Amino acid sequence: MIHEVDEVLKRLLGGGALAGSGIDVSFDAPTRDWAARRNAPVVNTYLYDIREDVDRRQRGHMPVRDERDVVVRRRRPPRWFRLSYLVTAWTKTPQDEHRLLSAVLATLLTRELVPPAELPGALGALGLSMPVTVAGTRTESRSLAEIWSALGGELRPSLDLVVTVPFPAYPEYDAGPAVTEGATVRLRGPDSGPPQSSERSHRPHQVATARAAREAAAADRPDPR
Repeated sequence: MIHEVDEVLKRLLGGGALAGSGIDVSFDAPTRDWAARRNAPVVNTYLYDIREDVDRRQRGHMPVRDERDVVVRRRRPPRWFRLSYLVTAWTKTPQDEHRLLSAVLATLLTRELVPPAELPGALGALGLSMPVTVAGTRTESRSLAEIWSALGGELRPSLDLVVTVPFPAYPEYDAGPAVTEGATVRLRGPDSGPPQSSERSHRPHQVATARAAREAAAADRPDPR
């Protein structure tokens, strides 16, 4: 699922901020060695944190429907995870890097929610939209200074990008066949004769009426004692 999120981000940036520029999108860790090896402008989108969004956790089961809108399977609700990316621009001058970051920000601000039709593979099969937040309030415990220190580099201007992703919870199981007929109630005479009536209904009040008639018929039977 994470690699599918990478595909979505690369397509969003490549079709927006970087369209026609020839600038690549990288997901490598922006370490000193990586920075020394690069020889062209690049936008780096580094995944530095993964954790569950517990506020979105749900209980119970969800129906899975076929093309006729009939429930054929049931599954547990997906678990949602926050994928945090550190987005930086790498060029020869700070001014060009700022322009790139500005273009990336303008692109992502218009895509607060990515619909299922634009999500690939198993991610799109869930039928759920994917929220995207950029340059928002940080909720992760690590500071940017700690992240850059761990990478062995100097602090640079960056955008904090958070993608909230649904992950399927397994297993799924088959649902029972759909109910196509109502309940059938048969009443017999006092001497266990042939049925007096037959009724088929989906309505609870009709079933209750039939039950009352059956009890009345039983009350009219002679006492065997």
